[in-house]
Amino acid sequence: MSGKSILLITGDFAEDYEVMVPFQALMAVGHRVHAVCPDKKAGDTIATAIHDFEGQQTYSEKRGHNFALNATFSEIKPEQYDALVIPGGRAPEYLRLDERVLAMVRHFFTAGKPVAAICHGAQLLAAAGVLKGRKTSAYPACRPEVEQAGGIYANIPIDAAVTDGNLVTAPAWPAHPAWLAQFLAQVGVSIGSGNMGVAA
Repeated sequence: MSGKSILLITGDFAEDYEVMVPFQALMAVGHRVHAVCPDKKAGDTIATAIHDFEGQQTYSEKRGHNFALNATFSEIKPEQYDALVIPGGRAPEYLRLDERVLAMVRHFFTAGKPVAAICHGAQLLAAAGVLKGRKTSAYPACRPEVEQAGGIYANIPIDAAVTDGNLVTAPAWPAHPAWLAQFLAQVGVSIGSGNMGVAA
């Protein structure tokens, strides 16, 4: 297989696993992944947050790692990328206020390129106006945003993922095996029996 160029848009207090795991896993199978954040350049870092499920009514949050970006936001052109990854965590709530980010997200949908979003990443998709009629998973607290944006909320187990056309979504990081397997299938890699979840 020839590696694809994948754009990962993230920001401060993105969920630690949801940035690190896809970034490393996609590179491990031969893809080129550029991680960017608005107003930051290659070599800058973002702070991540660790979201965990410890028995309370919602997730807990702790400070995570410093994650080094490897590309400069102001220099990238979305048309040069084959696919997009949007991690969750707290970053999407402020990234969705940036019209430059929304325009990039829209490009991948207009062009029909593969898009993977997880957890609170759906907030960015909703703000970009790309969810109408699409079966979409997200962290359950984001369900109202998915539905208000015209999406069909996929109420699936926390370790499952759903594919609707070019869009692969999942509720949270426990779904990484299913979410990444379905996304890899979209970009041309088949990963055995890990390709679990729901196809629309």
